[in-house]
Amino acid sequence: QVQLVESGGGLVQAGDSLTLSCAASGRTFSRYTVGWFRQAPGKDREFVARIIWSDGSTNYADSVKGRFTISRDNAKNTVFLQMNSLKPEDTAVYYCAATNPYGFGSDTPIGYNYWGQGTQVTVSS
Repeated sequence: QVQLVESGGGLVQAGDSLTLSCAASGRTFSRYTVGWFRQAPGKDREFVARIIWSDGSTNYADSVKGRFTISRDNAKNTVFLQMNSLKPEDTAVYYCAATNPYGFGSDTPIGYNYWGQGTQVTVSS
């Protein structure tokens, strides 16, 4: 069992940067693949990025590729989402999610077993 808590959201202007954090409980967090998803009002939850437990490899949605970077600090049980060149269309509630241990997740919410409560990111034009 793992609990996830996101932080770092806020109100920024277009072109600004923001870093989200996802802090996890548990001593074996390094064995979990972690993903970031987002959900805008009236829209489905969509994949943003993931980082795989085994080798630290990453995947990104096309809409954020080149602007967002996912990383992790296993010693601190934390995964980060660095967001640069933010756009108004990035406005959403951002969620981090984790698989079961040794899972690889996917680019859909179905691949994840644990979710945080979300943090709001609002980008004004």
